Amino acid sequence: MNVRRLAAIDMYGSRGTTRRRRIILAEFLVGVVLMVTWGCWLLASANGFGTRAFGLWLVGAGLNYAPLSLYALALMRPGALDVELAGVDTDRELRRYTVLQLWVFVPFALVVFAIRDALARRRARTTAS
Repeated sequence: MNVRRLAAIDMYGSRGTTRRRRIILAEFLVGVVLMVTWGCWLLASANGFGTRAFGLWLVGAGLNYAPLSLYALALMRPGALDVELAGVDTDRELRRYTVLQLWVFVPFALVVFAIRDALARRRARTTAS
């Protein structure tokens, strides 16, 4: 699972309009802020196990939007999304990542995938040098 590609494909959609890019960026940013804030509030104020578990899930799922937001911000630079998706069959990738985006609901999953990818890129640069 490539989190950067997920962000790029989600931002591009079927036509790659600037409006869609802005909407998706806003979705990612609002997802982080609202879900993490609400989750922390529930963790701090809840008395029952179920409510605290839900609060923890909200924090974990909300943090999945953090790497998506960072990648989306980077891809908003002029030409960055086009470079990221150069040579990619966007229709095929859109179908594939439509299913893969369900990982957002698994707490901390996209955070782990993004860290794994960053470490792999770092190792590849170190090896190439």
